Amino acid sequence: MKKILILSLFYFISIISFAQSEVKLSLEMDSKLLGKNIRYSVYLPSEYESSDEEFPILYLLNGFTGDETDWYMEGLLSDIVNELIRAEKINPMVIVMPDGDDRLYMNRDDGSYPYEEMLIKEFIPFVEEKYNVIKDKQYRAISGLSMGGAGSMRLALKYHELFGTCAAFSPSVRTYDEIINDNSNHFDRYFGRISPSVIGKKGEVRYTDAIKEFDLLNFVDTQDLEDLKSVAIYFDCGDDDFLTIGNTSLHIKLKNKGIPHEFRVKDGGHTWNFWIDSLPEGLIFISDSMRKSTLIPN
Repeated sequence: MKKILILSLFYFISIISFAQSEVKLSLEMDSKLLGKNIRYSVYLPSEYESSDEEFPILYLLNGFTGDETDWYMEGLLSDIVNELIRAEKINPMVIVMPDGDDRLYMNRDDGSYPYEEMLIKEFIPFVEEKYNVIKDKQYRAISGLSMGGAGSMRLALKYHELFGTCAAFSPSVRTYDEIINDNSNHFDRYFGRISPSVIGKKGEVRYTDAIKEFDLLNFVDTQDLEDLKSVAIYFDCGDDDFLTIGNTSLHIKLKNKGIPHEFRVKDGGHTWNFWIDSLPEGLIFISDSMRKSTLIPN
């Protein structure tokens, strides 16, 4: 009898374990373009191992000085996603978090570090070959916070044939005046990662082609209007965030261009408390956008 109880308990525990979601931290992909390994983490929903079906995929980007573990370690990713799936507010999805490497998700303009090219040409194909995901624009989303928020929006709009939805939290959007007048320490440390030739410089000479592309207020003016409209866009910002002016300006610009989007100004600053609060709304927006297709049930 005791042996039966032990076996029954073991079987019960196995079922519970099998039904849990899984997060694998700091996995690696060998990048030929960068000549190094790129780290990433992945969230797999509880349904993943037991299903032959393909899942939607979300690429979730970290902020400056962060890495591929941030959303799990700081952002309560698993708890939030599991609860939203349990409550049927979102569909199960695979979430992949690459290390942004403080590169603003762009190529360095001297050609020495093609991070963006790696992400599009190596990393996404690698991920979508390795994991059982739907390889279709409508079910491929991109999101992120701060540096990753700006990166997710720029990549979604630039590669509109790849991404159907973007949710950007406190994206790093700055006006032209904010960029050229930024204090030297911050400017050099941040923008020097993509345009090293302007380190130590001030004023209008800072506004290189790479920084023009990073500047979302300029970038949207360079893109085809119908292409911009093909991506579902959500972004937000805290009312105490130093990026409020840039984000509000972007909202006004998109509004004037007639580009559909959702924009929220909420209580808070540039903090994990704000991003933890924002993540559920962003995930629901992403899942609702994906649900518009007949492949995923409502």
